[in-house]
Amino acid sequence: MTQTPAPAGVWFVTPAHTPSRFPAAHGCGADVALVDLEDSVPAAAKPQARQDAAAFFTAPAGGSGCVLGIRINSPTTRDGILDLAAIADYPVRPDLVLIPKVDSARDIEIAAGTLDASDYTPYLYALIETPRALEALPSIVRADRIAGVVFGTADYATATGCAQTWEALQHARSALVTSAAAAGILAIDSPFFDLDALETLRHESERAKALGFAGKCCVHPHQLPVVTSVFTPTEEQIADARAIVAAAAEAAGRIVRVDGQMIGPPMVAAARTLLARAAGRTPREVSA
Repeated sequence: MTQTPAPAGVWFVTPAHTPSRFPAAHGCGADVALVDLEDSVPAAAKPQARQDAAAFFTAPAGGSGCVLGIRINSPTTRDGILDLAAIADYPVRPDLVLIPKVDSARDIEIAAGTLDASDYTPYLYALIETPRALEALPSIVRADRIAGVVFGTADYATATGCAQTWEALQHARSALVTSAAAAGILAIDSPFFDLDALETLRHESERAKALGFAGKCCVHPHQLPVVTSVFTPTEEQIADARAIVAAAAEAAGRIVRVDGQMIGPPMVAAARTLLARAAGRTPREVSA
């Protein structure tokens, strides 16, 4: 498997035990479409869901237009071990594997050790959703095979007893973005679970982007246009970034003025990051 840069942007999650929803997920227009074997699947349905999920990765008619992934159960549980073994034998394997309840780099190593092959190295994302994981972030984000981290607000709020509000979870979000940036990997924000509060979803998405998240998860199709509009750079933003990068190149390292603003190295780096993300590359590749 030849890997392209790790995906960011809008993620959509659909349960594995409802295969009738797979075509809608394939065509939803998200950057990443995930089939879920964990929380959205009842315990009794997991064995069948594990088998049904294989069909999610067979080539959709006309192509899916998005990265196809799977959320497994924790690799430290029986279900998670069975998930990994099943995925290794799928006729078409997922591009991306989301690993829940990650508490240490060991969880990434277990998944990589089971799945990696000479022709297959999927993107491995760690779902950070416990206080212990937050404390272990500096080592988790430096696991050899990690491509990014995803924040899980529901489990984190339950574990800490905090409210599931932006203010209560801002410290955890900031820590996650900081650790991910330090390691040069991507951070994706948690889903928003109030399906009818689309304006609140927009506000939370804007805050997440401003904080440094490279994307956000969705759990319902009507959330997708809102999150997509926030995380897709506008033509004006792209044009401004190109102007900054061009002016910096011409100035050969000197401070320059673009549209009345003084532009130094941090602003140039931010412009390059925006252009790189618009082109589907990671921050690590931008600095290389």
